[in-house]
Amino acid sequence: MSENVTVDHPPVVLIIDDEPQIRRLLEITLEGNEFRVVQAATGEEGLLHAGMDRPDLVILDLGLPDMEGLEVLRKLRQIRSVPVIILSVRSSEQDIITLLENGADDYLVKPFRTGELIARVRAALRHRPLDPSQQIVHAGSLEIDLDARTVNRKGEIVKLTATEYSLLALFVKHAGRVLTHKFILEQVWGPAFSEETQYSRVYVAQLRKKIEEDPSRPSLIITESGIGYRFMVES
Repeated sequence: MSENVTVDHPPVVLIIDDEPQIRRLLEITLEGNEFRVVQAATGEEGLLHAGMDRPDLVILDLGLPDMEGLEVLRKLRQIRSVPVIILSVRSSEQDIITLLENGADDYLVKPFRTGELIARVRAALRHRPLDPSQQIVHAGSLEIDLDARTVNRKGEIVKLTATEYSLLALFVKHAGRVLTHKFILEQVWGPAFSEETQYSRVYVAQLRKKIEEDPSRPSLIITESGIGYRFMVES
C-alpha cells in the first residue's frame, strides 16, 4: 500500500459512471496504485454500493442515465460521510461551485490525467474530516491548538486577529476540501456577507503573510481560481 494512505485495508474506491471505457480506465489506474475498486453504472446502483460496501472514497460522474449527479451527491451525504470527487465534462465555475456547496470535496474535469486523479484521491483520503477530539493540528511549520486557540510557527506564537483566527480554524476543520468563497464568507462573517468576496481575498492575503514560508508561493492556503481556497495539512 502507498505510504501516503493511512488506512487499515486497501482503500475502497466506488466509481459511479455510466461510461464503461471510463470505468475501465479508472479501474486499471486505481488498482495499479493498490486501491480496491467497486463500480456502478447508475446513480441508484451507486447509492446501493455506498451503503453496502462502505467505500473510503467515491468518484462520481454527473451525466448518469437515471438521476442527476447532484441528486446522487445529496443522497450520498445522507448515507455517510465519505470524500466525493466529481468527474465531469462540465467545467463552468458555477457548476463546480454548486457541487462544492452541496458536499463535494473535489472535482476533475474530463478529459483528465491519471496522475492527477491519483494525486487527488490520495489527498482526499489523507485529509478526512477532523476528529472532534483532535485539538492540535500540524500544517507545515505551524502548530494549531484549536482548544487553546493558539498558533505557533517554528516555536513562536503567531499573533492573529479574531477574524484571522476564525478563518484559519475554518480551513483547518475542512482541510483538503475546496471551500467556496460563499461558504467561507457565510461561516466567518455571516450570511449577509456571502457575496463580499473581497473580504475573503483580503484576509487570506493577510493570513498568508503570517503563516506561509513564502506568501507569494503559498503551500498551505491554495487558491482554486474563481472558486475559493483549499487548506493543506500533513496526514
